Amino acid sequence: GSMGGMLALPPGQGPHRVGCTDVMVGHTPQGLFLRLFYPCQARAGAVQPLWIPRPEYCGGLADAALGRRWCSALLSIAVGSCRVPVSWNEPLKSCSTGYPLIIFSHGLGAFRTLYSSICTELASWGLVVAVLEHRDRSAATTYFCTAQAGAEQWIPFQRVPQGQKEFYFRNKQVHHRAQECVRALRLFQGIAGGRTEPNILHQGWDLSVLKDNLDLSRVAVMGHSFGGVTALLALVKEPSFRCAVALDAWMFPLENLLYPEVPKPVLFINTEKFQTPQSVAKMKRLSCRNGQSRIVTVLGTVHEDQTDLAFLPGKLFSLIFGTRGSLDPHRALTITSRAALAFLHRHLELQEEFAQWDELLEGVGDSVAPEAPLGRSRL
Repeated sequence: GSMGGMLALPPGQGPHRVGCTDVMVGHTPQGLFLRLFYPCQARAGAVQPLWIPRPEYCGGLADAALGRRWCSALLSIAVGSCRVPVSWNEPLKSCSTGYPLIIFSHGLGAFRTLYSSICTELASWGLVVAVLEHRDRSAATTYFCTAQAGAEQWIPFQRVPQGQKEFYFRNKQVHHRAQECVRALRLFQGIAGGRTEPNILHQGWDLSVLKDNLDLSRVAVMGHSFGGVTALLALVKEPSFRCAVALDAWMFPLENLLYPEVPKPVLFINTEKFQTPQSVAKMKRLSCRNGQSRIVTVLGTVHEDQTDLAFLPGKLFSLIFGTRGSLDPHRALTITSRAALAFLHRHLELQEEFAQWDELLEGVGDSVAPEAPLGRSRL
């Protein structure tokens, strides 16, 4: 067949079929754009969405993540026709107790669809996952629709402006991003309270179906890299978030002042190659506030292994990103999602069966390692 077979994303391993839809509310950059993954009703003939939703994202990804435009053509040939193994716009499966909600924040130069494998996996176990597409100019590209005839206004990726200190530029972005996470939660709280929120993408998927199917007493925030540190800050800003899962958090943009402020449990899932001793020290300083926080490392993985890019074929991956991890990406995804589910079970009181993966939280098992336990002397 076509080259589109070059990226095969895994379907969820949990008991639920997974549905997916896009939601945009508001006609200004202050609105929200997110992709929703949810347990859906199984129906024949469901369509699977494209992994790269539109060609603009290929150019943006090549430019932002790689600074090499030639990658754009390569990527669009390799993955342009690749689809995500979920059902597009299918009806939500109703849930009398309500699904827990995860707000997910993407990394620098990424966008809402690049975490489809982890989000599909979590949704297949009975969670609703809302992946933001941030408008702080950290996304590869994104857009909003104006009120005038729904014209699209694109928001390109922005590098650190010359002469500006990177910390101040990124710190401003991380606050913007955390605020978007809080606004996303407000959106769902509003819907649960009966407010009608028109989805301006008009995809025939009515947000009001969520009204009686979410349990908003069980909400967590999660993210990768720049999104991992975004999740930490959202935990500081919003008391309704009960815990955070930070995938290979990029600790740099968070001001030191905030470390004592992170009051709730955080699970840090790090890859072997990305973190520095300094950033791990920051994680430890932050964790010592809460005895329930955990830091684990997935051995044989690199930073991109926590995104869908891990499922690119080896040659293409190494051509674009350099060395790939030695751990099979399916195995890495299983470890990451099981650790996250065990942690969410603990702090959101989820299904009992997730407790079977508790030992991962202590860094026990194949291909995982605990970060050195907290010694006060090191703080």
